[in-house]
Amino acid sequence: MNAPKETRRYCPHCKQHQKMKRTVYKPGKARENMAAGWRRYNKKQRGYGTQSKPVFHKNAKLNKCTLPIFTCSVCKKAWHGNSMRIKKYEIQ
Repeated sequence: MNAPKETRRYCPHCKQHQKMKRTVYKPGKARENMAAGWRRYNKKQRGYGTQSKPVFHKNAKLNKCTLPIFTCSVCKKAWHGNSMRIKKYEIQ
């Protein structure tokens, strides 16, 4: 899907329609392997013996959810748009 780089949308902070810059949300570095539960699970998995938890057998989803972020050109505040499950999301 192709989307324009700039659009005119309603800004709740300015309370009027303004030009907004569109970007795509990028998640940060995952830190779940630092959590106590994850460390406990890895400790349990060490050595000989059976699997402590059932193996995940579901198929992966083919498309990632893309979340557009709109930044107001006047007040510089940002809002999330509606997330979409799209294979390719290009900003022109």
